[in-house]
Amino acid sequence: MAVTRAPAQIQARSKYHVADILLRLLKSRRRAASAPAEAAPLSGIALAPAKQREVRFADFESVARLKERWGLAKDSPENWDRLWRQNPAMAAAKSQPSMGWVLETAQGIVGYQGNIPVLYQLESRTIFAATAAGLVIEPAYRTRCIGLLASFFRQRDIDLLVITHSTASVVNQSKALHARSLPDPDYDKILFWILDVRQFARVLAAKFDVGSGMESVGAFLASSAMRLDSLRRGPPGRLTSKVTEIDVKDIGDEFEALWRRKLGEAPRLLADRSPASLRWHFTLPGSSSAVAVLCCHRFQRLAGYAVVLHAVDRQTGLRRSMLADILVEQNDTDVTEALLEAAYANAVASGGHLFELVGVPGHIRQILMRWNPYVRTYPTDPLVYKTTDEGLARALEDGSAWYAGPFDGDATLLP
Repeated sequence: MAVTRAPAQIQARSKYHVADILLRLLKSRRRAASAPAEAAPLSGIALAPAKQREVRFADFESVARLKERWGLAKDSPENWDRLWRQNPAMAAAKSQPSMGWVLETAQGIVGYQGNIPVLYQLESRTIFAATAAGLVIEPAYRTRCIGLLASFFRQRDIDLLVITHSTASVVNQSKALHARSLPDPDYDKILFWILDVRQFARVLAAKFDVGSGMESVGAFLASSAMRLDSLRRGPPGRLTSKVTEIDVKDIGDEFEALWRRKLGEAPRLLADRSPASLRWHFTLPGSSSAVAVLCCHRFQRLAGYAVVLHAVDRQTGLRRSMLADILVEQNDTDVTEALLEAAYANAVASGGHLFELVGVPGHIRQILMRWNPYVRTYPTDPLVYKTTDEGLARALEDGSAWYAGPFDGDATLLP
């Protein structure tokens, strides 16, 4: 009887590299910086009562100030218009979906949870879903987080509810509300490559102002040993298929044809990638991020595409390039490798300090592990979901039913 081998899980390394040490330093300093925000309200201090209600467009200014105050990206009225008035998923809604919920006191808004409708496809079924976005609450009111999450997970006329890349507290509260983790043991692995060793060290040293100790680490990073270490990481450079770059606005009919062919393959849960949805998803009003759409053609038709998102990390100043989406007909290995190499090259050409992949399907992760990336683990489940549809729930218990990545959730959807 033939023996089927389970996919190998990513193993942790037995020794640390300098990049790991720096990222651990970065993580510890982020925790220190956010500690006051996580603190419980002081005993004996009366809080102004807060009421929860649904979001209105008139809330934009108050919500934007709250988000900026706690380190989230600057938003714009144009983006709110995009998310809830220009959203192609709205046409499939059975009833008017909520924009989200706020906590409000007499002094103003102290908490916010956005709710963005999106579409998925599973075989011939269109699934109306929603992704949580931009959760932020004033520290004194964070015990009320569970109420915002409960409103999100109890929505009617929505088949699937998704939260991505949130905090451990939010994930735990979501699970208390019967959300489930994505059934992929390696989905929490973040793969990355340092593209500019010298700038990587300089930016961290400038950000944290840790003096000569950091300068010594930076000097080591720039040393021959680290450069040699970087040389053994990255793609093999055997690009054989031609890859071209287009603008988001030029996503058109050949993407529709690829999408239709993809839906005819083995049934998997796929976020809607029709041209209208792709253009909507990657058109970010007022954002400083840049988007590159890479196309690979075979036999004069589009065989696959990848999208790279270039952004500056608001906390560190590092220029990060992230694989935001990739879709390939029949998961063709040659086309996939060509697009991944082109994405890496695009990140280098953009002047990025890091090329990063945060949650990708298993077959793509297997290719990338051959590039010898640095690997770190996301501190909690990167994706949790809930559905009240029993048939859909059974299907999604199987990890092979998912095609999850950065395109899901709000990681690549917001400025």
